[in-house]
Amino acid sequence: MYDFKPDPGLDTAERYRQLSDAADALTAGEPDPVANMANVAALIWEFLPGLNWAGFYRMGKSASGADELVLGPFVGRPACIRIPLGQGVCGVAASTRETQLVEDVHAFPGHIACDAASRSELVVPVVRDGETIAVIDLDSPEPARFTNKDASGLEKLARLLSARI
Repeated sequence: MYDFKPDPGLDTAERYRQLSDAADALTAGEPDPVANMANVAALIWEFLPGLNWAGFYRMGKSASGADELVLGPFVGRPACIRIPLGQGVCGVAASTRETQLVEDVHAFPGHIACDAASRSELVVPVVRDGETIAVIDLDSPEPARFTNKDASGLEKLARLLSARI
């Protein structure tokens, strides 16, 4: 049995170090990307306070064959199932392959509101061989919940996962 419960007093860098270590332990040697995304979404939920959604969107195809993001494993309220590339915070992160740290989602042009309670968002692309294969998406009901330290920690996690999802 796994019991990954971080100390609530951890500083951000140590919290992300422990999160990455736990993700490494759970995903090492497991070839199924859905299982790995599901476990990591649960870990993120346990390790990071102040979230109302944590999970993955993975690259897929629309009915017309265009690349788009498709909902993957997550923890939180039901979410948008498909997101076109370049649209919303997730679609921009996927298409630019750049982390999107948004202090106020209502000020983000083209924000897609899956949960009206969300106020800030952090989306990190997971890139393999120069191509986006997924994004890690964190939402919070707190304005400006995420910092550059959160972005850096999640980017390290994305690099670890790039060969495991």
